[in-house]
Amino acid sequence: MEKNKKKIVNIFLASPRGFCAGVDRAVEIVKKTIHKFGTPVYVRHEIVHNKFVVKSLISQGAIFIDELSEIKDKSRPVIFSAHGVPKEVINEAKLNNIIYIDATCPLVTKVHREAEMLAKNQFNIIFIGHKNHPEVIGTMGQIDNNYITLIENKSDIENYSPKIENNKFAYITQTTLSVDDTLEIISQLKKKYPSIKEPIKSDICYATTNRQEAVKQIAGKCDLFLVVGSRSSSNSQRLVEVAKRFGCKESILMHSDQELPIDKIKNSKNIGITSGASAPEILVENLIKEIKSITDIKFEEVVTSVEKVSFKLPTMLIK
Repeated sequence: MEKNKKKIVNIFLASPRGFCAGVDRAVEIVKKTIHKFGTPVYVRHEIVHNKFVVKSLISQGAIFIDELSEIKDKSRPVIFSAHGVPKEVINEAKLNNIIYIDATCPLVTKVHREAEMLAKNQFNIIFIGHKNHPEVIGTMGQIDNNYITLIENKSDIENYSPKIENNKFAYITQTTLSVDDTLEIISQLKKKYPSIKEPIKSDICYATTNRQEAVKQIAGKCDLFLVVGSRSSSNSQRLVEVAKRFGCKESILMHSDQELPIDKIKNSKNIGITSGASAPEILVENLIKEIKSITDIKFEEVVTSVEKVSFKLPTMLIK
């Protein structure tokens, strides 16, 4: 009997984790749009970065497209993803008389308005973010590119040269970055441009910050950290990095194609688990069930903050 007894593994579950208010709102917008307008409803790009969520919405009547030109029936509504879109996409929808519902996260919209105001006041805008991420494309697409330059790391600062020669500098950031990496970049920016204008309130969203803080509290005592989330999810990728930086040598992104690392689980004493802001809780529950099938567990939820944020739906969906 003793020979067959499973080893006990300690599971530390980070909280907060999973869906943020912006993701909740975006998913609800798709569901409400389908309820109001019937099917099909088009969605430009993944509404949020999670295949499980996307497949669920497809089953309810959503059609995901990359560009508005793919819409076969222009009388059907289209939803813009939580990451935001360039202004040219909105203009294209208006030109083609397409009904559109904007599911851009309000915290991303805040960055859009900052960029517009800074450009209006002739600032050289340094945008800290990841190239080709949809949020970055959407933000940079709010203004003339003569005002804005993307910076991805500290070495980019050394090679940066302003587009406007007026000695007015400001920075904005993508909402889903590593808090610590961003602080290092900002510190270097301030050394180069001491009078650089910064956002009144950090652009990195509350959910990104809270999830990273929760991981930091757990990582140092874990042999293995499992982050449930998509490969295309910036905030999920950052959680993997944060776990490694704060003391857990083995940190793995549990995306849709990632097999359960059975040997690593069996060889671990303490395992940390969290999920990115676009990963539904059922995926975390399923992961824990899989771990339970191969080892006994002791379970502890580590709560570092409680989130009570919610965002209103667009007016046209609540009338």
